[in-house]
Amino acid sequence: MKINSIGNQNINPYKRNQNKMDEIGKAGKPAADKIEISSAAKEMQEVSKLGKERQARVESLKDQVQSGNYTIDPKAIAKGLKNFYNGQ
Repeated sequence: MKINSIGNQNINPYKRNQNKMDEIGKAGKPAADKIEISSAAKEMQEVSKLGKERQARVESLKDQVQSGNYTIDPKAIAKGLKNFYNGQ
């Protein structure tokens, strides 16, 4: 008695799928890399510029305090506190 093979046992579905992917890759155009900088990222870069200016100001104040040349304006401090607590 001879038994004929049932179905397509000679076909490897994984290889067939790989062949399809290879054909798609060859037919399609090559992907190009692209970079876009969002507006939020641009704003963050500007903030870092402000950070540098602030750091320079802090260094200047440190030097003034260490040398003893830093003077406090009590009226300006009182005005700033008043404005802060009055919500202005």
